[in-house]
Amino acid sequence: MVFSSIVFLLYFLPAFLITYYLVPGKIKNMVILLFSIFFYSWGAPRFIFVILGTTFLDFHLVRWMSHTKKDPHRKLMLTLSVSINLGLLFYFKYSNFFVENVNAFLHLFGINDIHWTKLVLPIGISFYTFETITYVVDVYRRIHKPLNNFWEYQLYIILFPKLIAGPIIRYHDLADQISDRSHNETVDNRITGFYRFVIGLSKKVLIANHMGQYADTVFTIDFAQLNSATAWMGILAYTFQIYFDFSGYSDMALGIGKMIGFKFPENFDNPYTSTSITEFWRRWHISLGAWMRNYLYIPLGGNRVKTKGRLYFNLWFVFLASGLWHGASWSFVFWGAYHGLFLVLERIFLLKLYAKIGKLPCVLINFLIVVIGWVFFRIENIQEAFIYVKRMFAFTGGQSHPVDSEFIVFLIIAVVFSFFVLLPFGQKIQDAVYFESYTMKRYFILGILLLILLMICISFITAFGFNPFIYFRF
Repeated sequence: MVFSSIVFLLYFLPAFLITYYLVPGKIKNMVILLFSIFFYSWGAPRFIFVILGTTFLDFHLVRWMSHTKKDPHRKLMLTLSVSINLGLLFYFKYSNFFVENVNAFLHLFGINDIHWTKLVLPIGISFYTFETITYVVDVYRRIHKPLNNFWEYQLYIILFPKLIAGPIIRYHDLADQISDRSHNETVDNRITGFYRFVIGLSKKVLIANHMGQYADTVFTIDFAQLNSATAWMGILAYTFQIYFDFSGYSDMALGIGKMIGFKFPENFDNPYTSTSITEFWRRWHISLGAWMRNYLYIPLGGNRVKTKGRLYFNLWFVFLASGLWHGASWSFVFWGAYHGLFLVLERIFLLKLYAKIGKLPCVLINFLIVVIGWVFFRIENIQEAFIYVKRMFAFTGGQSHPVDSEFIVFLIIAVVFSFFVLLPFGQKIQDAVYFESYTMKRYFILGILLLILLMICISFITAFGFNPFIYFRF
């Protein structure tokens, strides 16, 4: 079940909110938990028991770890919990990739393939695996005490607004809200949370879906036959699809959370306006960047290393891991290494160069770098991805795909909303909608506009028939 489906919008969400608001405070968490279990079971009934089982095991391992004072025992529990969670992630997400590469190696020596049953990836496993790791590590580091109630811990992991695609929330940022969030359960938060949800839904349905439909058509064409203009148009469509798809989903998650008293961290901050790849990763999928920094980059030594070579390796390795986290293919690995390379080059000399050429050229240069990178994110076969990039820069004729006026309109809308904060009035509008207190006049105007947008979104979902969600496969 996705947030932009009719089942969710007209049945699940109203039923959940009505039930949540009507029940006494003592059982509100149980209502969220039951609806979260149903939400996940709707799309992956076979895998709900994987989550329930691992949460049960993790909860007790961490409890035992927190109660022992002997460091060897604490480290053993930490290692066991992390190993179980990463082991499940590897089994479901990477074993197919591992076996395929082993078989490719065996072919070189004429050895028969290893037979392996193709595994289905549990929805959202990458996200909730990282959150289970934050729990055990934060408790191990004594950043926060463990939860006393098993059902509260399970709620932290399976909380449906963030379950499928984040944001990835560190345990200590959410723990106190699970126990008590009564101070955030206000009428104002319910209304503004609804507004945020509709804005995210509009990003997803009205922009991402239109971009995605065109991109999918282009990516079905034989890449070797593409003309350059169509290749560029296809990857630009995907560039805006993935941004409005994922940031829209994050807005919806934040909006639902706000409606029930949770305050989730922001996950996107106009990433395409970045003047460097370093800045891009402070603005894109912010919660993943924070996780990688706190649980991988800093343990590797972070900036506190003796040599610049080790610093550059740490940066590059973290983004190599980020690429592999996104998907089990060499194309994803290359995408991560590609971003890591530019991060290193920026540390060496690019940031100094950018400082001399002005903001707008930097934005355009880094947008181009990101767009080329998305080719490897979109095309999982790395040889085909390189063919596509080659066609982008061939500037020769070939097979094309026509661009209609409707696509052009939504492409212009996507460009405007990706870059409008570069202008002072754009930033002012965003702050007024997302972060400032509302007057009654603003409540009324936004309420009317967003109710109209909600009706338009529902009609588009019903009529359009194209409603994928990219990050389901992660």
